[in-house]
Amino acid sequence: MSRHDVTAYPDTEGTQGAEGTGPARAGGAAEATEAGPARAGDALRLSPRARTAALTLLCFAVCLGIAAQQWTTLQLGGFDLGIFDQGVRGYAHFGLPVSSLKSFHHAFPPGFSLLGDHFSPVIALMAPLYWIWDDPRSLLIGQALCFAAGVPLIRRVADRCFADADPRTARRAADLAGLAYGLGWPLLVASRGGFHEVAFAVPLTLLMLERGMARRYATAALAGLLLCCTKEDMGLAVGAYGLVLLLRARRDEDRERRRQSARWGTGFLVGGPLASAAAIAWLIPAMGGAPGYYWNYQSLGTDGGDALSHVLRDPTLLVSALFDAPLKPLLLLWIFGTLFLLPLRSATVLCALPLLAERVLSSNPNHWSIARHYDAFLWPILLVAALEVLGRHHGHALTRRLGVAAAAVTVVAALPLGAANLFVPAYWQPKPSEAALLRGAGQIPDGATVEADNQAAPRLSARTDVVLVDEKPRGREYVLIRSDKRAFPFKTDREQAARIELLLAHGYRQIWSEGGVVLLHREGSEPVPGEEVPGPDSTPYQDEVPSDVGHNLFRG
Repeated sequence: MSRHDVTAYPDTEGTQGAEGTGPARAGGAAEATEAGPARAGDALRLSPRARTAALTLLCFAVCLGIAAQQWTTLQLGGFDLGIFDQGVRGYAHFGLPVSSLKSFHHAFPPGFSLLGDHFSPVIALMAPLYWIWDDPRSLLIGQALCFAAGVPLIRRVADRCFADADPRTARRAADLAGLAYGLGWPLLVASRGGFHEVAFAVPLTLLMLERGMARRYATAALAGLLLCCTKEDMGLAVGAYGLVLLLRARRDEDRERRRQSARWGTGFLVGGPLASAAAIAWLIPAMGGAPGYYWNYQSLGTDGGDALSHVLRDPTLLVSALFDAPLKPLLLLWIFGTLFLLPLRSATVLCALPLLAERVLSSNPNHWSIARHYDAFLWPILLVAALEVLGRHHGHALTRRLGVAAAAVTVVAALPLGAANLFVPAYWQPKPSEAALLRGAGQIPDGATVEADNQAAPRLSARTDVVLVDEKPRGREYVLIRSDKRAFPFKTDREQAARIELLLAHGYRQIWSEGGVVLLHREGSEPVPGEEVPGPDSTPYQDEVPSDVGHNLFRG
């Protein structure tokens, strides 16, 4: 850690606020007035509040537009949008977040709720949207709102980091930070994937870091507590932030501030990991989850304790796990390289290390790509760290160029990862197979029990009792399935064709077909061979990752 990490952040909120209300900004305004005609053009610029509002609206519009495009073209599946839709609907009706899509497919026993999958009670905050509009798209709107809420926060961070810069430099830094954040590829990629817990993690992480800068540690701790309720592993990032506070406290010359930072830093450092441990070891199993269900580190050991023992005896296991797949170092190079390695010069980057370690040490190839929502968890940390470094060296021309270049690369990278498609009409039209799925879903009456193709499931979750059509027949009234195009979780389209033949031979009748999509209705009561419904003794399992996953950094 550089000695410059001891940034002397203001003690009070009003000293140098987000929109330049403090002394530094007031002085800048006086300078602009004295400059006369040379600065007359400044009067035509939008006010800081207006720029914040404009960038916030831009972020919201782009994120929602990308999500809406994915919805329109049926690219959002039951895994995961349908799962969250069923779970939040449970909260909206003042019940547990139960999802038949998740529990049936992965064989969780009755009574299982999504709190037993990932400990994310914070998603209950989306329930009021369902009181207004009971539709999965409410989650897409809610996520876009959450992402947009980070724009004012990142501008506040930039304002604090550039507190001693001249007004023009500080203004440009805040504008570029808001633009890079709001149009950053991690948020756009997350928007392409539908809704996830990361919707809350992004603004809450920013709030924790920004309030920590302002030394408003009570509010920062509240944000950290909510982060622990966003996903069970976020407590590790909260704990790492405690370490950051402790490292910075050691170099603070003010004794009282040093004590305050050390006290709160210790609380974060201890409380965050304890919250994660409690969620993983106690809360998730109490909600029907399977202990160790998401353990994806077989190269290190059979469980957490076993892995720790092996690593302590042979630390080189971490190095070998880091380089056992080509995508892992490429992932790190992309994440830090697009920001020109700037975050690595700030202690704040330590908050990202637990989340990055989870991915690069994982044996699950789904964690190695940037085509999923995982990078959005890191985005606020990396951006704040980069701003801290740029703010410390804002007087150097090279630093200014690096900051502009990093913002430019971030925005340009977002174009092929979602933004550019918004302006191509063809990308707003579903392909024939997906369009047929949509029409097939329309044939199913409200209140029916359904086994549905993954891409059709979100279109049915609001008005039917839907589960995923998968390896096991479930004996439901309707089955909506493709016959000639592989769909998750089937390994080949031949398996789907065989399922149709099996059902037709045991009490089902085809009532509609179009473009390779078939809708079957159960006419008889005879059991289907292999029919299975999860019971109390069911053993949860994970899907086998297809062999074509884990070979491309830009594809999921």
